[in-house]
Amino acid sequence: MSEGIISTNFQFKGQTGKYTGKVREVYEFGDKLAMIATDRISAFDVVLPRPIPFKGQVLNQLAAKFLAATKDIVPNWVESTPHPNVTFGKRCEPFKVEMVIRGYLTGHAWREYRDGKRILCGVSMPEGMRENEKFPTPIITPTTKADEGHDEDISREEILNQGIVSESDYVQLEDYTRKLFERGTKIAADRGLILVDTKYEFGKYNGQIFLIDEVHTPDSSRYFYAEPYRSLLEKNEPQKQLSKEFVRQWLISEGFQGKEGQQIPEMPDERITLISERYIELYENISGEKFVKDEYSNKLARIKEEIIQIVE
Repeated sequence: MSEGIISTNFQFKGQTGKYTGKVREVYEFGDKLAMIATDRISAFDVVLPRPIPFKGQVLNQLAAKFLAATKDIVPNWVESTPHPNVTFGKRCEPFKVEMVIRGYLTGHAWREYRDGKRILCGVSMPEGMRENEKFPTPIITPTTKADEGHDEDISREEILNQGIVSESDYVQLEDYTRKLFERGTKIAADRGLILVDTKYEFGKYNGQIFLIDEVHTPDSSRYFYAEPYRSLLEKNEPQKQLSKEFVRQWLISEGFQGKEGQQIPEMPDERITLISERYIELYENISGEKFVKDEYSNKLARIKEEIIQIVE
């Protein structure tokens, strides 16, 4: 089995900082940054112990593709992708919220609905809905952007009352979010998929709003296959989906939901291989292109050299 990238430990000339996120490592160079997509995987805001081979490459290449496909809607932070696992671009000051938009009642929204809640992030959900049913209109359910630990649901009113985002900026974020989701929905439909829900992150650079991080990847989005959707819904059967939800469901079946005192289950080799294959499957389905593996021999050295070529 391929090893996967679990971490990096580079030092570059002109480097002004380094930030390690759940699955990415970000090297800062003044007002620019190099973001390395590792093969770590997180669920329930917890980083799991073992990496998933080629996951970082899948996420980075899909994000680059979708950022390029949406730059007419909103400018984004990307300037180049010098390596399959690396993106280089503008260092934006991120808004402290993630803009989650949901077209269907599934995942976290369904778990809340199943438990009797009809208001999510200040937004009403209709009575009488079934799991995976389409909302009459997509709903925006923001979360706080936590540096550590769990992101938390938050309403539009709370965001404005707490001054997390100004009203004028928030109105613009909502507009961008709906337009991006509409574009992502169309791209997915052209590939026989349904974009179920996703999240967008935004930041500011020189006073202008930019789309940052990744877009429409299996880590930030959920996809259903369109063809069996209706029949599976009518039979109340699980949807055939391409997303990280199948990882969450396996963890739940093993008694783990990221809660205090719970032990992270160990993923066996066959589960690691299955998850890697599912990420590649999504890449090929949503992009319409064959996935070309960037093999792991000397991979870290190649990543480092590509970044050096840009920053030194």
